[in-house]
Amino acid sequence: QVQLVESGGDLVQAGESLRLSCVVSGNMFSVVPIAWHRQAPGKQRELVASVTNFGTTTYLPSVKDRFTISRDNAERTVFLQMNSLKFEDTGVYYCNILGSSTWGQGTQVTVSS
Repeated sequence: QVQLVESGGDLVQAGESLRLSCVVSGNMFSVVPIAWHRQAPGKQRELVASVTNFGTTTYLPSVKDRFTISRDNAERTVFLQMNSLKFEDTGVYYCNILGSSTWGQGTQVTVSS
């Protein structure tokens, strides 16, 4: 069974940076697209960024110039580099195999203003 484990969330001040990691078990990692989503308190989960197995990336417009998604197929890990963090980036960040129902447990990102 595929498992995804996120890490790297923390409490930071506005303007600071964080790097999230998502380790994916299983042998299919190199051929599947992976996405980061987030859910803020009282709001629906939203897609933040995704990366295909070819390296093509997509971003939520509000993070496009601040966040960078990348993947290391050898380590079966997807990263989300988040710079210039804002209060509105606060939430639980989840990774998943895009389009699947398999999710990690999430990692909390809290940005103080």
